Amino acid sequence: MIKKSMNNFNLRIFEKSSNTIGKTAVCMAKDGDKTVLIIMGQDKCGFKAEDSGEGKFKAELTHENAVVLRKHFPWTAPVKGLQKFMSFGFGDRLGLATPGHIELIRKRDIFPVFAQQSMRELTLTKRTYDDVLDAVTFAVFREGYKKGYGADGDHLKTAKDVQAALSLGFTMITLDCSDHIKNGASINIDIPQKYIDKYLNVEFDIEGIPLVFTKEELAACITIYSGVISFAAEIYRDFFASGKYDADLEISIDETESSTTPLQHYFVARELLDNEVVFATIAPRFCGEFQKGIDYIGDMVQFEKEINIHAAVARSLGYKLSIHSGSDKFSVFPIIAKACRGNFHLKTAGTNWLEAMRVAAAKDPGLYREIHKYAFTVFDEAKKYYHVTADITKIPGIQEIKDDDLPGLFDNSSDLRQLIHITYGFILDVYKDRLYALWHMHEDEYRSAIVKHIGRHLELLG
Repeated sequence: MIKKSMNNFNLRIFEKSSNTIGKTAVCMAKDGDKTVLIIMGQDKCGFKAEDSGEGKFKAELTHENAVVLRKHFPWTAPVKGLQKFMSFGFGDRLGLATPGHIELIRKRDIFPVFAQQSMRELTLTKRTYDDVLDAVTFAVFREGYKKGYGADGDHLKTAKDVQAALSLGFTMITLDCSDHIKNGASINIDIPQKYIDKYLNVEFDIEGIPLVFTKEELAACITIYSGVISFAAEIYRDFFASGKYDADLEISIDETESSTTPLQHYFVARELLDNEVVFATIAPRFCGEFQKGIDYIGDMVQFEKEINIHAAVARSLGYKLSIHSGSDKFSVFPIIAKACRGNFHLKTAGTNWLEAMRVAAAKDPGLYREIHKYAFTVFDEAKKYYHVTADITKIPGIQEIKDDDLPGLFDNSSDLRQLIHITYGFILDVYKDRLYALWHMHEDEYRSAIVKHIGRHLELLG
């Protein structure tokens, strides 16, 4: 990774980062404990940098310099890519995981969405979309990764947030339509004639699977999802229809208590298409539980039956399925891959954070013990942001566990995984400086942990 030093300077260069702007060389290097940009030539090429003498300039990894880097080296900027056969969202809450993600996919035919954050995650980590994109820009440059990556404004609910992400160059918007889903509402309605003509007494053949709407099922679709159709169509017209932004649109209807039936999925997709909304993916709410940081909970036979129909609907209508909260759903990954024939988008996020905390437990057991105890005190508050069923009374007492056994907690306790998973914002509020110092010191260990753990995801997904 770091192969050579620069004479007369305490710098260790990242070899894969070596590039040129005309006759000016640009690379990244370790300057003591800090990573910096080095510009070697007659001028600074627009970077905000200090003159280090002998035609060398040293630049901090700031937002201003990330903008300049993306201008000179377009491959460090995100591109649209959900049209690729398989795509994968590598959510990184810390801005540290991308080197490991790059190592994972160099020889895989996967389109990576390296920058992926929701407004909820930004709020809890106190980051901005600038921070998220800049961290990926510098990591991509450092690793010399030139195959293209995406940036996802994840689970955005308002036009204001969509505008903010697109204006920064994000190339994917996951439109969270949950506020417009009306589960539990009365379905005793008079069905408009246009829906009767389109759906009743019609058999839709989806790859040999017959989909037929009863009057009650059609009334439920209209009641529950009409607001979703109107909202998504408005967002599409305002931001995507003109082609001003070269970005993919994902429709998310997964953030709800009730699962999306295949009939409801078909209705939503068909209505969107008939309203001339162009989208790349739909994320249904699958049966069972896709909780954070742990394996699938539910009837796997029913899941396989339904996802086969969901995948067929997506193929027949010309888009692909998106699987949210995909982290660590190891038992159903082969089912997903088979049902979708390898053509899907899957998102991970918090599992990268858990691997960072595993490294903390291994390298500084004392610090981890402090954090572990603190997480118990904020767990109830954190549950306001995430639905989990962890029973934290089942987590072994930390005082009973030897230092060498602390990392193993992340393998052996789903309750512990969810405790640490959802309390990340509170933990960072108190321990951010100490944790980042540790992670920077043990960067190679974190990279290896990411490669091993996310690598397991990719292997099972085929």
